[in-house]
Amino acid sequence: MNMAQVALEPWSSADLELLRLINAPEMMEHLGGPETDEQLQARHQRYLALEGQGRGRMFRIVLLPGLETVGSIGYWDSVWTEERIYEIGWSVLPSYQGRGIASAAVAKAIVLASRENKYKYVHAFPAVDNPASNAVCRKLQFELLRACEFEYPPGNRMQCHDWRLELNAQTFE
Repeated sequence: MNMAQVALEPWSSADLELLRLINAPEMMEHLGGPETDEQLQARHQRYLALEGQGRGRMFRIVLLPGLETVGSIGYWDSVWTEERIYEIGWSVLPSYQGRGIASAAVAKAIVLASRENKYKYVHAFPAVDNPASNAVCRKLQFELLRACEFEYPPGNRMQCHDWRLELNAQTFE
């Protein structure tokens, strides 16, 4: 899949249903399990507010040319090891996985984050036992810094890989 076959559309109020699809047990197995409807509503509101606050951006992933919504991706302000960074995360619905969609979407999101000239690095924290997300990081030439413990969602400790990519050093366009 190349970047031209994937579009990133800004998160909108209509994307709550996508968030419900992403909340399926098989989609959330590496992220502490499905959230309650109340937690989903709160996350949806955070996603909607993110861009207006200048703290990152959230998108739905759209497959072209058919305009099928196939997942979500976003990047947001974070502090990691006392450094201000962008953190990036993504989800692709099961029937669309394995086609390179996540890699294309992550590459597009990195281009957008780079254009903001806000932080030097973007980090991804996929679970150590999530081979697909770790493969996306490897494919896009993120640097694997270490295995670490990460809290997501709040109250759930998980073992992750800390992958880092220097913004403005990579061009995927």
